[in-house]
This record gives sequence, C-alpha cells and structure tokens, in this order.
Amino acid sequence: MNQIRNIAIIAHVDHGKTTLVDQLLKQSNIFRKNQVVQDCFLDSNDLERERGITILSKNISIPYHDVKINLIDTPGHSDFGGEVERVLKMADGVLLLVDAFEGPMPQTRFVLEKALHLHLKPIVVINKVDRPDNRPAEVLDEIYDLFIDLNADDTQIEFPVVYASGRNGWAVKNLKDERKDLVPLLETIIKKIPEPKVEQGTVQLQITSLDYNDYVGRIGIGRVFRGTLKKNTSLSIIKRSGEVHPVKLNQLFTFEGIERTEVEEVSSGDICALVGVEDIDIGDTIADAENPEPLPIISIDEPTISMNFTVNTSPFYGKEGKYVTSRHLRDRLYKELEQNVALHVEETASPDTYKVSGRGILHLSIFMENMRREGYELAVGPPKVIYKEIDGKKAEPIEILVVDVPHESTGKVIELVGQKRGVMIKMEQKGSLTALEFHIPSRGLMGLRNRILNATSGEGIMHHRFYQYEFFKGSIVQRQSGVLISMHEGQSTAYAIDSLQDRGKFFIDPCDVVYRGQIVGEYNKDNDIEVHVQRGKKLSNMRASGADKAAKIAPAVKFSLEEALEYIKDDELVEVTPESIRMRKLYLDPTERKRFNLKQE
Repeated sequence: MNQIRNIAIIAHVDHGKTTLVDQLLKQSNIFRKNQVVQDCFLDSNDLERERGITILSKNISIPYHDVKINLIDTPGHSDFGGEVERVLKMADGVLLLVDAFEGPMPQTRFVLEKALHLHLKPIVVINKVDRPDNRPAEVLDEIYDLFIDLNADDTQIEFPVVYASGRNGWAVKNLKDERKDLVPLLETIIKKIPEPKVEQGTVQLQITSLDYNDYVGRIGIGRVFRGTLKKNTSLSIIKRSGEVHPVKLNQLFTFEGIERTEVEEVSSGDICALVGVEDIDIGDTIADAENPEPLPIISIDEPTISMNFTVNTSPFYGKEGKYVTSRHLRDRLYKELEQNVALHVEETASPDTYKVSGRGILHLSIFMENMRREGYELAVGPPKVIYKEIDGKKAEPIEILVVDVPHESTGKVIELVGQKRGVMIKMEQKGSLTALEFHIPSRGLMGLRNRILNATSGEGIMHHRFYQYEFFKGSIVQRQSGVLISMHEGQSTAYAIDSLQDRGKFFIDPCDVVYRGQIVGEYNKDNDIEVHVQRGKKLSNMRASGADKAAKIAPAVKFSLEEALEYIKDDELVEVTPESIRMRKLYLDPTERKRFNLKQE
C-alpha cells in the first residue's frame, strides 16, 4: 500500500452509515470466506447494538487496489458532537450520507458545518435509493440548498454525487447504471479525495480520540501530520497547558481492515494508535524531543446540561449492585473523564454528591446505562440547564427542534411546543408528513418527546441539536400532576392497586416490592398523595357482603432511563441500579418532606 486516503462518514442518525461500512468491509474481502460476521460490525458495544446508534467513533481501513482508505465512522446524535468534531481533524474528506426520502436532517447540518469549516472535500452519497418512497432529485436540491446556507466555497459546492443502497451493497453514479457492487463509490473516493499532504520536518501527531485497555492503559489515536513517527526514537508530549515532557512509545499500531497491526514506524498522513504514554489526552501533540512544536488545540463544545450524581441512599441499596459507596462512584466518574471529553465532573459541598455536566440528556443517560451494566448503584437528580451571563443578562441554551408529523397532528404539535416557549421557524410538506422546525429552549425539551408521541399516536419523529445561547425566555410550565407515594415498605398487592386505580396511573405491577417514599404512580391532581399499596384483603370466616370481583388492573407505565430523568421534579431522584430504575422522593420520611416543602414556599 503506497497511497492513503483519510475519509470520515457523517450522517444523521439512522441514515445507514454503519450498514454501508459493513458492505464495504464484506466486498473488500477482509473477512475469510467462512467467517461468520455480525451485522453492524462497527457498533461494537451492547448499547450501540441495542439502540441501533453509533456512540463512539471507530477507525478501520479498506484496501482497494494499491490504496489504503482509512474510514472513520462517526456518531449521528448531536449529544456526541464532541466525538465528531475531533475525528474530523484526521480526515481530508467526508462522505455525507443522506436518506433518499428524509433528506438532510438537523444532525446532517450540524456535522457538515464542522466539516466545511475544516475545508474538507465532500462526496454526497444518497443512500436507501431502493426505498419505495424515494425522491433522490428533490433530496439533491435540498442538499445544494444546505451547502449554500452553510457558505460552502465553490470547490465544495461542486461535489460528486453517488446513489447507493447500503443494505443491498451497490452504488452507482447515475440511477440508470447497472447496480452490482460498491466499486463506483470506492473509485469516487480515490479520484476526488486528495491524498494527505506529506509535510517534511520533525514529527508531529495530534491525539484526536482515546481508547482504554485494562492491560496497557490509555491508547491514543491520531494522525501523523508531519514527518515519520518511529517507535524507538526520543519523543516529547505537549499538553493542553503547554507543559512539555519526554515520552517513550511501547507499541505503535496502524489500522489494517478491522484489526490493529503493530508496526515500527508510521509515515506522514496515516492514522495510528500509540501505547505507552500514561497521561495522554485529547488534543495533545506528540512531537520531536529536541524541537517540540505544538499543533493548534482542538476546541470542544461546552456542556449544556448538568445533573447531580449521588450515592444510592434508598432502603434497597446494595441489594443489586456491586459498587455502592461514594469512593466507587468518584473513581468511576473520574475514569470516564479519561475518554469522554465532553463530560465535566465537579465536586459539591456534600462529599457523596458530584455535579456532572454533559451535552444533553442522551449523553448522560448513556453514561449511566454503562455504569449500571458494570454493577454500579447511584441516584440522580433532575437535569438542569447550564445558564450563562451575556452582557449582564441571563442566557440559556436554545436548540433547533425538527418534528416530522402526519398532517392531521400538526396543530397539536405546534400547540405543545408553543407551551414550552418554542418558536416555529419553518413548515414544509414531505410526502405524507409535515416537517416542522422550531427554536426551543433546552429546558422545554424535557418531557416533550412523550407528549408529542401521545399527541401523534406514536407517529411523530423528533430530532434536536444545540443552536446557540440566547437571553432567558421566561418560565416554562413543568409537569402539572402530582405523584402517588408509597406509605410503607413491602410487597404491593393487586387488591390495593385495584382499589386505588381511580386516583391515577401506576408505575408498578402487583407483587413489586417498594419502599416508603418511593414514587409508585402519577396522581390525577396537582398535589402529591401517600397511598397504602401493601394493603391485603382481610380474610375472616364471615361471608363478605360483596362477591369477590376479579381485579382488573391497567398495565403499569414503565419508564426508560431518559423518560424517568425528564419526568422527575426538583424534590425527586431517579435511583439507578443494575436491575431497576425507580423514582423516589428526595426525603423518604413524610415529616422531613413537609419541612422541605415549607422551606421552598
């Protein structure tokens, strides 16, 4: 392999990046003939496979003739935008993947904007052309409009277009061409994406992503921008703070297919992974020992939402998890900072509580989900928006929200978003759906997804991304209804739940064990009420006047982790353990609760 191409794949969530990469791997004969290969090969961790989304960016390479194409798969959600911006630094071009029906979506815009700022060469791939409702010509017009909106320069606007079906493994330059394999796409990459510039001089490599391995510690991944990186030469590391100290590499790897191959040296333009530098961080420069020159520091988007993580103090603590103390929680939070750059952790006045800030609820809930799978127990307070002060006034983060809804539900959705201080910017028809675009405060997004799904009978699709900070928009109506709180600890009974159903909706099933102060349902009115869900039917030898009627219990409402975080109020917590997600009051004792509520008033 003597030539190299570095290219990142960017697309909105669910437009088919990972599936397309799967097919490229299969067609380039990287796997043995008899090897069993799972689908979505690059979505390697369990959470990515369950949710069908890419969370961490991955590096692979595809050999084609005598060219090595380094492919970087990037996440589509803006909550993981921190990942995308950094890895784009390693690329010379981008494959912009767009669905042949949906067209450019908010995330497409978000990532493309970053790519154009870095002057990367784009190739547009209109994917899923085999969909029955495809409209490639209109989508192409929308993409041109998007490029013009983003002030693309003349060379960027003259982008090559490839039509593809990632699932079926073919790509064509014209829709009338024969559809057999992905060679037209590989040819386009080699012709249109420039080779990395070979800079002469001392070595320079910038770390753009991190990996972690329990055996060797941190692994830095980055691109050699100048010179040749050799394993046994003396090198130095330049930190963000400007501090410089000498380092020695234990191992050096390049990406060959889906494997990492150990090498002695890496030439300019190639992407590699290095082992043996303990304090390596994102944005650090590895440079020559005698003449260390830093590369420009990578900027990372600031967090917009924070939550308080605290140890689990419920009566059930330690029953399901392995790690339950504040020391365990602290160690895990600081370990996450080693590879999750968009996360911030601050200590608070209480030794058991940490303030954790991230890019959005999804970003933080994925982290919590990973923690509970590893055996941690914790309690989390409601998400809070991070405010700033601009010109002496309070400012808050505003997001762009795009909702695709059936025509008949448009009015309901506009009304719901309006209640949350959202302002409609655009409304257009897309086949049988209407696409609505709003500017809405981040606060207003909390709890909105469920309400939109209810209003549109589950047919509404919403996406949002950070837009900018604007002056405070005023108060937003939060959850109106109160909650049903368990009065005692013990197993709930069908008899008790049946007799309480007219009070509201329950979140628990009969026979679930609950504790005092746990939230067991939603009350019909706006205040909270304590209920006795453990009450059993008195069994005596006297005949009861009413015949035993079979209890008809409505199914319990089950919350996912994100929904629970959006649901709770300030005096409530979500208890997260490896087996359960429960909601509870901050103060389990009713007397303490009353005292707290009186103080608030």
